[in-house]
Amino acid sequence: MRHLIVRGDLDIRKDAIIEHDGEELICFGINTQGGWHGPDEPQLWCTVGTPDEREAYEKREYVPVWLDVETIDAEALNVIQAKGDLSV
Repeated sequence: MRHLIVRGDLDIRKDAIIEHDGEELICFGINTQGGWHGPDEPQLWCTVGTPDEREAYEKREYVPVWLDVETIDAEALNVIQAKGDLSV
């Protein structure tokens, strides 16, 4: 699990599936920054991880400030599923 700061708007929502560095990741939580006084383009601050890390995220069995942080441009990500649908 890690934080991924995306520069630009991908138009994704919670539980979206993205591909980063050849790895499929689930966006467990997304916060949009920069809507009022931020940079010229919005930033998405995402907590991402693999499917086996979902339970740890939901039970808060991690320390957010200890997660690795990576910043990336929106164009460098591949959106597999923009909005999560856990019933599939």
